[in-house]
Amino acid sequence: MPTSPWQKSSYCGEGDACIHISASPARTVRLTESGDRAGAVLHTTPTAWAALVRTIKEDRTRD
Repeated sequence: MPTSPWQKSSYCGEGDACIHISASPARTVRLTESGDRAGAVLHTTPTAWAALVRTIKEDRTRD
């Protein structure tokens, strides 16, 4: 089964300082940097990814 295509963060402008995300058939979330998508890939669970995103959003509203 093929993996989902990489998607660039909606907060990313032009350049190589972006995060790309993709879902895998094994129900994991994959993350990599845009400068080297063939390089290191971080794998996590959808639950952990959701917790990270929620925490980042909460921290942004506290400023």
